[in-house]
Parts: sequence; C-alpha cells; structure tokens
Amino acid sequence: ADLWLNCTIPMSPFRCTISSTNEWLQSVQALMILSVIFSVKSLFLFFCQLFTLTKGGRFYLTGIFQILAGLCVMSAAAIFTVRHTEWHPTSDNASFGFAYILSWVAFPLAILSGVIYVILRKRE
Repeated sequence: ADLWLNCTIPMSPFRCTISSTNEWLQSVQALMILSVIFSVKSLFLFFCQLFTLTKGGRFYLTGIFQILAGLCVMSAAAIFTVRHTEWHPTSDNASFGFAYILSWVAFPLAILSGVIYVILRKRE
C-alpha cells in the first residue's frame, strides 16, 4: 500500500488500483508535498543567503524552513503509522515499504540539518 497507488501481487499478474480518498490519507499526501516544498524553499533560501548574508550572519530562515519540512515528514509518517490499518488490513504478507522507512529516516535528518543551519555562521 502506497500513498498514491495500492499495488498487490496476487497469484495473477501485478496490479495497482488508485488509493482511496480517506481524509487522513489526503492529509498525509498534503504533508509530504509540503515537506518537499519546504525543503526546496530551504535550498533556494540557502543559496540566496549565501550571497546576500553579511559575514558572521546565521541562516535562520533556511533552518526554519528545513525544520518545518522535517516536522511535516514526521507528522505524515505518524498519521500513516496510526491509520494505515483502516486502509490496508493487516495480513501475513503485507509490510511497510521502503518509502515508509525512508520517511522515518528523513525526519531526524531534516530536523538535524535545520538545527545545523540555524547554528551555522557565514564565513568569508
């Protein structure tokens, strides 16, 4: 089960159906899209601040957007963890995919990079 498609591998060929339109699933999708937007905005702001920030200045705005991206990923992964059984019933051969694990790995890394941006000072 994925965010956009629900793919199964029965004894017949591989088939995918469009995911349901549950409110919680739409909120997970929206939070993941927001996290990507915040990350891209953070990268863009970093390059802008790299050339405009005075010596010794901190990358506060970049760090805030990166922390927001991490919080969005954490919220989306937490909602998906709690509510996934409503959409995809538990069975013996069902498991979380690599993207689910990747989201839990990306969350602390995004928060950590945001904190590093806030602490980071511009050198000459």
